[in-house]
Amino acid sequence: MDRTPPSSAAHSAASHRFRAELRRWRTRQGLTQRALAERVRFSRETVAAVESGRRFGSQEFAVRCDEVLGTGGRLEALWPQVAAEQLAADGRRGPRFGEVARLEPAPAARRDARDPEAVVAAIDELRELIGQVLGQPEVDGPPPAPPSRR
Repeated sequence: MDRTPPSSAAHSAASHRFRAELRRWRTRQGLTQRALAERVRFSRETVAAVESGRRFGSQEFAVRCDEVLGTGGRLEALWPQVAAEQLAADGRRGPRFGEVARLEPAPAARRDARDPEAVVAAIDELRELIGQVLGQPEVDGPPPAPPSRR
């Protein structure tokens, strides 16, 4: 999920390196923002906003850009520090200045998004990660049903 950073976060070290690497690799490949966007299946506006620092990208954005640009995983390698800055910018219980979030690396094998079991597993992992970030205990089983509206 993309999030809009406050103006001070736009100039943070990891985010700045991520943006600079993205732009450098994109231009090295001779791609416009629109051409890269089409290949990574994100909007041109998202590519432009990430490059300019108006938004944080997502880990999926980093992975897709790595694949398309042939970076050897450089953008995904920067992702844990960018995510730490994103958490701090969001005002959540993210790392303090100078700390790096201890996020688990992405799984080596990518899941097939068309496989319902893989989607459920990914959602479960995301819930667990969100719980860790927010300091909530892990809950086994499905989430509680939303209250009915009458």
